[in-house]
Amino acid sequence: MKKRSVLMVILALGLICLCGCGDRSPLDPDDPVTLHMWHNYGGDMQRTMDELIDEFNGTVGKQEGILINVVAISSGTELSKSLDMIVSGDPGAPDMPDIFTGYPKTAVKFAGKGMLADLDGYFTQAELDGYVDSFIEEGRLQDGGLYVFPIAKSTEVLYLNRTLFDAFAEATGAEESKLYTFEGLAELAQSYYKWTDEQTPDVADDGRQFYSADSWFNFAEVGTSQLGGSIFSGESLELDTDELAWVFETAYYPAVKGGFAIHNGYSSDLSKTGDIICSTGSSAGILFYGSTVTYPDGRVEEVEYDILPYPVFENGQKTALQRGGGLMVAKSTEKKEYAAAVFLKWLTDAEHNMKFVGQTGYLPVTKEAFEQLMPDYVQAMEDGSIKKMLTTVMDMYASYTFFTAPDYPDFDSDSSGFETEFKELLKNHRTEYLSTAALRLTEALAEIR
Repeated sequence: MKKRSVLMVILALGLICLCGCGDRSPLDPDDPVTLHMWHNYGGDMQRTMDELIDEFNGTVGKQEGILINVVAISSGTELSKSLDMIVSGDPGAPDMPDIFTGYPKTAVKFAGKGMLADLDGYFTQAELDGYVDSFIEEGRLQDGGLYVFPIAKSTEVLYLNRTLFDAFAEATGAEESKLYTFEGLAELAQSYYKWTDEQTPDVADDGRQFYSADSWFNFAEVGTSQLGGSIFSGESLELDTDELAWVFETAYYPAVKGGFAIHNGYSSDLSKTGDIICSTGSSAGILFYGSTVTYPDGRVEEVEYDILPYPVFENGQKTALQRGGGLMVAKSTEKKEYAAAVFLKWLTDAEHNMKFVGQTGYLPVTKEAFEQLMPDYVQAMEDGSIKKMLTTVMDMYASYTFFTAPDYPDFDSDSSGFETEFKELLKNHRTEYLSTAALRLTEALAEIR
């Protein structure tokens, strides 16, 4: 019995020791740590973030000894510029924030110089399992470390001006089912251009365009993935594939003949003027689509938008782009890194995360919020546009595979170079096509005379 008692005491002491070590915190409420945070959220998201940070500072932050000092940067471009100065060690660069928003491509630069904290060490596996798996994996870099922590995600959808499309369909018999494939969009686009061009027979080639993409690079990278290929080969682009050739051909003819709009800007700008009927873009872009169209002649029309799933190439797999930034933590002291992790856990728990993304086109990042809270939340929403968008995206997450672009140093230059060259090629060929058409018309009129 004595031996048994001694053994039980040893086990109890060991258990106490293990519990203490596992829950050991370097924080001290009497000696609080201040964390400086940068983000580029604006509008409703900035106001909500400010409210959440105030709540954290007044509750858990106060109890644990953590104060979040937030600085909202005016734009993503300004934020990127400041971060580039820091990671490059430029003279006059601002001090590095303790927490900041960004994408994995930004994390690659900082982590490569040992400037980011690997967050794996501050989360248990059970805690990480509570987040959507693909969202966590997107924040891991090549060394396997977790450097970008998810806070809000988005995908791409098809925005449809239901009012204009219904008028077109009623007049021509256009089938709505064609909106679900890119080949169908190409067919509808050329039919729409022809129909609108015929409304002014005395003016040649003044038809209206039907569709545009916010990013033609996304159109190409996701399209090739849908067809079973890839636009990437290691850390470079692979442009000589059958899949990309089909994707390009699908866009080429309607773009040159007038059905697809090649535009230097967001597609929502063209939607607001009635220059297009539908477009693909981020689900978070719902806030930029209004309820009216203002035509060039000043006429204003009330319209209704529908949100449809991202189109799929015929015979392709249902695949869409997953994207969205996260929060990164500067590599510093154990106390600061631990405090940052406490804040991240609080900010992304189901209740707070839903509050942050609830009035936007973004999606929550925990399984509880996404799978349990979101359906009821959406049903109770009063904003019809966001309700449509979230309903569509939830359906997509149940049936689509989500594609995440790779992160490598030249990704930005590769993707922007592709986008520029793709647009220039189609614009030049469109100009040549119109010139040739005008020449043919002039010759025909001369023969009539």
